[in-house]
Amino acid sequence: MVYDVIVIGKGPAGISGAIYSTRANLKTLVLGKLDSMLLKADKIENYYGFENPIGGRELLETGLKQAERLGAEIVEEEVVNIEKTENFNIITVDGQYEAKTVLLATGAPVVRVPIKNLDKYEGAGVSYCTTCDGFFYRNKKVGVLGYNDFAIHEAADLLNFTQDITLFTNEMELNVSDNAKPVIEKLKVNNKKIKELGKGDILEEIVFDDGTAEDIEGLFIAFGSASSTSFALKMGIVTDGKSIIVNEKMETNIPGLYAAGDCTGVFKQVAVAVGQGAIAAREMAAYIRKK
Repeated sequence: MVYDVIVIGKGPAGISGAIYSTRANLKTLVLGKLDSMLLKADKIENYYGFENPIGGRELLETGLKQAERLGAEIVEEEVVNIEKTENFNIITVDGQYEAKTVLLATGAPVVRVPIKNLDKYEGAGVSYCTTCDGFFYRNKKVGVLGYNDFAIHEAADLLNFTQDITLFTNEMELNVSDNAKPVIEKLKVNNKKIKELGKGDILEEIVFDDGTAEDIEGLFIAFGSASSTSFALKMGIVTDGKSIIVNEKMETNIPGLYAAGDCTGVFKQVAVAVGQGAIAAREMAAYIRKK
């Protein structure tokens, strides 16, 4: 099945987009985990239409129910990659989906691994994109920093270039699906807490809290879930370094690919995210009908 719209993200921007796209009679699928930062909001008092404060979780769950009632299909799956062919292929932990248009609404990346010298070696041994940089590490000893399916997906990409790969979990419990286990069997796994990255101008070693160290020639960061910037790096979406750049129609530089909400670097409010999601859905409908 080819969907008209696939929304990646279950926050206010994504669900707003799904509501508007289904009302425009577009076959819509929403993918992602319920992991919005809004879940941490105990009370929301500044969103239009609520006389009394509402909890973030309640607001999110109400929005999901509304989208489902209108006809959107909602699937609890983590997206690990997006590929552009004639349409868009969305790769998840458990499967693959195809759509004519995609709305990125993954929120702003919040995971920052507190490792000394990580910033220093970015571009000098530390990378955030296996698709971009994997080729440069052919037959070298590399690591992937992460603990879940996103990290395993990145490691699987690297196996095309080198077989000497270590998964560094940084003391996080390994949390992967059954589909990831065949890849893990091809990796080394190191669960130690990382203290710092070191040596000269180019990354050469990882130093652990216990005082031991391990030589390394490259380290790919895939800590947590894939963010908007992760997809941007792989696909060539234009960013300002932290946020996806969109125009007034919520279009990225890739035709058919839109973005809305916190991942676009706007004022981080529910009202703004909902408005951007609505604009994106309207423009996606126009794009599909014109095409």
